[in-house]
Amino acid sequence: MSNEQILKNTNAQILDEFNASIMFDKELYSQDIKGSIAHSQMLCEQGVLTKEEQKSIENGLLQVKEEIETGKFEFSLAYEDIHMAVENRLTEIIGEPGKRLHTARSRNDQVATDFRLYVQEKSLSIKEQLKELVGTFIEVANKHTTTLIPGMTHLQHAQPLNFGYHMLAYANMFKRDFERFESSYERNNYSPLGSAALAGTPHNIDRDSTSKKLGFISPTSHAMDTVSDRDFALEILFNISTSMMHISRISEELVTWSSYEFQFVRMSDEYATTSSIMPQKKNPDVPELLRGKTGRVYGNLISLLTVMKGLPLAYNKDTQEDKEGVFDSVKTIEISLKILNEVIKTMIVNVDKMENACKIGHLSATDLADFLVQKQNMPFRTAYYITKDVVEKANSLNKDISELTIDEIRESNEEIKNIDDEIIMYLDLRNSMNARNSFGGTSTIQTVEQIKVFEEWLEKK
Repeated sequence: MSNEQILKNTNAQILDEFNASIMFDKELYSQDIKGSIAHSQMLCEQGVLTKEEQKSIENGLLQVKEEIETGKFEFSLAYEDIHMAVENRLTEIIGEPGKRLHTARSRNDQVATDFRLYVQEKSLSIKEQLKELVGTFIEVANKHTTTLIPGMTHLQHAQPLNFGYHMLAYANMFKRDFERFESSYERNNYSPLGSAALAGTPHNIDRDSTSKKLGFISPTSHAMDTVSDRDFALEILFNISTSMMHISRISEELVTWSSYEFQFVRMSDEYATTSSIMPQKKNPDVPELLRGKTGRVYGNLISLLTVMKGLPLAYNKDTQEDKEGVFDSVKTIEISLKILNEVIKTMIVNVDKMENACKIGHLSATDLADFLVQKQNMPFRTAYYITKDVVEKANSLNKDISELTIDEIRESNEEIKNIDDEIIMYLDLRNSMNARNSFGGTSTIQTVEQIKVFEEWLEKK
């Protein structure tokens, strides 16, 4: 063989590898076969295929599926993508009828259908994982409706909360994630099959029939938009990115809370590791990995947005780049939700450490200001500056404001030298937490009410 021929063969092989998607879009084999069976059934109903041809095609496709799932199927770059690989093997098995399957469809609407089916199926399964995670946060919240924890702003101690209330914040986040996946599923539940290359088909097809067979609401309404559209893929990437951002936020708190400086929680040994050279250390590796993987899914979202931003209508080969990022993000969110759920279920809450931390930072200072406004009819700004004086007094005595005696409070500012000793009750940390009884607030009463709402929501879903 000449050098020229070797170079030509090498270039051909490189181009095959560059052009082919079979090594990753084989993930769609189940959806491809499902779509093809529905398409063959519709063609039979329309008289394009005989009943014998349709039955042969369907049985052949089920055999291909079995071969793939048992590892007997050989994936080859020669067939470029999963669609051609399945069709080629089908024709090998059943002969001539296999060549009739592609009547009245294009790979453009075929891949759009397969990929949309995959995204829809994954949206449902991820949604269920999110529901389970919300339930876990509710279980933890239920156990800690009276457990005090310092609420923070700017990572500085601010006001006393109960830990159940803090857990409900994450329950709300993941509930919104659930609703995003639910909304996306409904919005995208329309069948591309029958759009053909970009303009429909002259064959007498019934798109409503294939749509129903595949579990869609109805067919998409515009063929060219349909084969060009990857909004459904972008939506699942955005939804996953938002969920991973929420996972990252709770992971960050778990890393902080499990440190020696806080010691609010202790993670199960399954989800923490010891240092390779410092046996006394237990590192929060799992939350750190969860936090780190968030950047990975962000990258997948940005990649597809970038691919799509300059594409003319209709189909372009660029959209072959739509799948790997989605597959990767789906696998990442699935394992992340599973692991986070177990981390939250098994973590040990150090109630004493949390409650002792509430005595640092004068968390009930705002309650003094509120008392002066409500009970002494003071302007808030005046009450604010008086409270600053009381805080300074507490600092000088190396006490938290909640630990001051009535005499120490009266000594701190001339304007409150006769303040009612009722203020002592207001400055109590647990009373301070329970005083925030407005709708959505942190009081135990409100927290219990919020938990009931979540429990009702979980039952309905």
